[in-house]
Order: sequence, then structure tokens, then C-alpha cells
Amino acid sequence: MKLKYTILTAVLCLAFFKMEAQPGLEMPFHKYAPAPPLGWNSWDIFGTTVTEQQIKEQADAMAVHLLPSGYRYLTVDIQWYEPESKGHAYQPGAVLAMDAYGRLTPGLTKFPSAAEGKGFKPLADYVHSKGLKFGIHIMRGIPRQAVEKNTPVLGTSVKAQDIALKNSTCPWNPDMYGVDATTPDGQAYYNSIIQMYAGWGVDYIKVDDISRPYDDVQRAEIEAIRKAIDKTGRPMVLSLSPGATPVKAGDHVMNHANMWRITDDFWDSWGLLHAMFERLDVWTPFRGPGHFPDADMLPIGIIDFNRPTKFTRDEQYTLMSLWAIARSPLIFGGDMTKLDDFTKQILTHPEMLKVNQESTNNRQVYNVNNLIVWTADVPDSEDKYVALFNAQSKGDHIDLSHAEYASPVIAGNGSSQEISVSVKGGKNLVLFVNDGGNGFDWDHVAWIDPVLHGPMGDLKLTDLKWINATSGWGNATVDKTCEGRPLIVDGKPATGIGAHAKSVIIYELPEGYETFTTKGVVLKETGSVVFGVLVDKGKMDFPDRSVVKVDFRTIGMKRKARVVDLWSHTELGVFKREFGRELMQHGAGLYRISPVK
Repeated sequence: MKLKYTILTAVLCLAFFKMEAQPGLEMPFHKYAPAPPLGWNSWDIFGTTVTEQQIKEQADAMAVHLLPSGYRYLTVDIQWYEPESKGHAYQPGAVLAMDAYGRLTPGLTKFPSAAEGKGFKPLADYVHSKGLKFGIHIMRGIPRQAVEKNTPVLGTSVKAQDIALKNSTCPWNPDMYGVDATTPDGQAYYNSIIQMYAGWGVDYIKVDDISRPYDDVQRAEIEAIRKAIDKTGRPMVLSLSPGATPVKAGDHVMNHANMWRITDDFWDSWGLLHAMFERLDVWTPFRGPGHFPDADMLPIGIIDFNRPTKFTRDEQYTLMSLWAIARSPLIFGGDMTKLDDFTKQILTHPEMLKVNQESTNNRQVYNVNNLIVWTADVPDSEDKYVALFNAQSKGDHIDLSHAEYASPVIAGNGSSQEISVSVKGGKNLVLFVNDGGNGFDWDHVAWIDPVLHGPMGDLKLTDLKWINATSGWGNATVDKTCEGRPLIVDGKPATGIGAHAKSVIIYELPEGYETFTTKGVVLKETGSVVFGVLVDKGKMDFPDRSVVKVDFRTIGMKRKARVVDLWSHTELGVFKREFGRELMQHGAGLYRISPVK
């Protein structure tokens, strides 16, 4: 469905700051991002550790390699105010850099130019000198450190303890308390920090721990941040995180933010990429100029401190084609100083960027057995953009209801289930983990000591190479958690496979084994899952390729059409009624289809 937006009259524009935004309105701040923002963020490559020197090096590289294609927002992500932060972790009780009014400031060991109260102004000036825009990440709320010290709130007679909501905290970061933004004093706190950022020259603010679960406290804080940005008069793009933002909040979020996350952190895992098809589809009614559902950063190139992406080239084409035709913001997460030719080519591809920046009426028109078609209109033309996706994986057609074993719901950190299954006559072994009924958040699990037993002895499953493995978050990993951390059970190092629901891992069974044993363990306190084992007797179909077709009638075409492959710049010919391509699993194609008279 395509949303139509009412143009505000001058009177409404003047009244905006006093009114509650209504569904369907074109808000003044929408003009700050008429097309999906293009940029870079430090999280995927540097985690919490990024420094001023690294930001300058990235800015230098960005100005050369990506700015000519329109990438201009460079964002310093989380913990810039924590001088001693490490990795991707957060330290409870860490001493944060903060001014007398409880406002976080850059840690001087990382950002020495911030000394003498200059904040990020010198670094922002450097970024601006390269022709780029400067962004920062913040957590919602007020620092717990400020509440402990009971610092004054700038512009008011109250102190931090008067506006803090100690029962509103982030479940994964220990730094902040929520703020009662329904009060003038809570609003004043947000005004004070946003005005400081405007003074630094900030162009883009990513606010974290605010769009999930989108409760009443967060909703009020979103409104307060919107008012605070508008009060500064500086055109700062507002991005909300993490996801998944509830779709029921769509009207509210599109009337207060330029972009909002529709997923938790997105990394280079096929399971996470596959899930994005549905996420982007359901957010279609809320996509439009100035307000974009955000599928998160692009974890390609060199990421995670210094490793190459785990996405295959086919998967990277799928990623870029989907983000383009669904008009997600394109925020690169890799090291721009180590940009390889392929990564640069898919990031800066002119036709892909034109789809992302200019297309309209973007929507999914077909999804059967994970063969998926998206389309979009080409402005001022009868032409259409079409993206074809083979989102199938080996084992997609497995009927898990026929599993040899399914556990009861296993919940809570350390909870486990001993499993023993006959594998006689089996060709393939399928290990799966489903959610236990309370949602997929924090469903971290491990298959501990997975072993095949037979007359000739035992064989550790971890010594075999799987056919396919998916994990609902992170990656299925031998002897590590889905986060890539050491596998620890009952306080001791363990052997096994870490994963996250929903997960399916498929092995080819070697001959001569009769029994499979393992222990399924939940690794997080809020985790709740069902472990299952299926023994396939040779009926599973693993096609490597499938034909994906678009019926021209589904995209509003009634006659012959000429098709151009946008990725390869190749004219494919004239087709009647439909167009199809054989695609590898996890592969995609991006096309322009023009009616022939």
C-alpha cells in the first residue's frame, strides 16, 4: 500500500511544536531525510572502542571512496563517554565522562580534542571539512552516575534524582535510568543534552534502548527528543534503536523519527538476513519520504575488529538488493580504510543506489516457498524495478512435526535436557531449536557433547562439517556461543555447538552409527526453547538452484516488456507475460522492466 501524505499548511507548520503529530501528516523534520540516509557507523568494526584517530581515518577514507556516491553520515556509536570501554561489552559501574549537569561528554583518552569543554565540536569540524555529516549514538535517559551524584538539571531548579525513573532501565546496558519526560523538568533535561549536541555540530542522532518495547516511558522520551531537536532549529536526523520496533507503533514512530530499527542488531548470518524479508514487508505502510523502517547496518567488508564478513557474495547481492528495493537506510559497518573492490562496487553501484534513493511504491508481491519478488515504481515512468530472491536454504522443506524427538519447553540459564535418539537407517541428522513461546529474545542455547555411537565406537558431531546451519541471531558455532564467546556450562569450558532459536543444523550421517546423544542447554536466564532432533531417511530435497519468476500482471504491466539486469548492466531481451531467472540459494537479481509498445 502506498501512503499519501497531506501537505501541511503554513499555519499547521507554525503550530507543529504545540500539537501531537497525527497519522499521515508530512512533518517538518521529514525534509531532513527525504531519501534513506546513506552513511557509516563505527559499531560493526570498532564496537565500544572507537577513538578520535580512527574516526578521522575513517572520515578520510569515506570522503574518497563513498562520499562521491552519496554516503555522507559518519556516526560515532556507543560508549564514546566511557574512557576504558572494551570490545562489544558493557561494564556495570564504569566511570563515565560527564559534565556538572549530568550530561555525558567524550572520554578524553579516546577523544583528546574534547578537552576544556569542547566536546565533539573539534571532531565534528574535521568531519565537516571532508564534506561529511557527523553523527553520534546515545542511550535514552540520564546516567545512573548523574543520579548517584544528584547533579542539577540545566535550566531548572531540580536535580537528577527528581526526573530519573529507576524502574525503567536498559536490559543490556547498565549506564542509564529512564527519564520522566512527561514533566517540564524531564523535557528540560532532554533539551539540555540535544542543545549541547547541536552546539557540537551534530547532524544525526541515533538513540538506543528506545524503540523496543516502545512502552509509555519510551514513547514519552521519543516525543521529548523530537521536541528538543526541533527546539534547536538544527536539522538533525533522528534514528531510533534497537528493534524490533512494534508495528502497532508505526503511526507514532513515523511522526517523530526519520528512521527506526525493525530488528535487533543485524550481523552476517543468513538466518538474520532471511528474517528481514518479512520484517520489511510488514513495515511497508509506514515507508515514505522522511520516515524509513531501518533494517540496520551493512555488515560487509572487514568487520568485528578485523575479520571479513561471513556473507557469501550471493548473500551480499541479496542483502543490497533487498535493502535497496525496500528503501532501508544504507549504513555501512565495515572498515573503510580496508575497502576491497567488491565491497566498494556493491555499495556504490549507481543503479542500486537509484533504486534505494528514488523508487516509490516499494512492496513485496510474491513469496511462495521462499522464492520472493519485490517491485517498485520508477518515478515519472511506466517502468518498474523488480528484485528476485531465492531465499531458500537446504532443509527448508523439512517437516519438523515428524521429528523423532522434541523436548518440553526448557527455560532459564543452565536449564538442560538429556537427549538420546536412534539414527538407524538415517541419511541426515537435523538438530533444531524453536522458541518456547515467550518470543525469540535471548534464546541462546548449546548442544553439549553431541556424539554419534555405534559398534565401531563414538564420533563427535563437532568433528564433522554440517550441510547447513542457521541461527536466529549470531551464528551457529562449534565450541562457542552464537555470539562467538567461549562455551561455558556449569562454570566449565564445554564442547558443543552454540546457536540461537530459531535454529536448524543439518548433518549428513556417516554409516555405522546407531544412536545420537547430546544435552540441550539454555544459556540465558530469559531463554525459553524447545530442542528437537529429526532423522531423515533420504527424503530431504536440497536443490541448489530455483527459478524465480515475476508475472507482469502483478506489477501492473499488460504487455511485453524489456528487461535490464541492473547489477551487470546487461540487457536481457524482451519477454511476454512473465520474466524469470534461475538463482542460486541465497541469491538475488535486481532488474528494470520497461513496457514495449
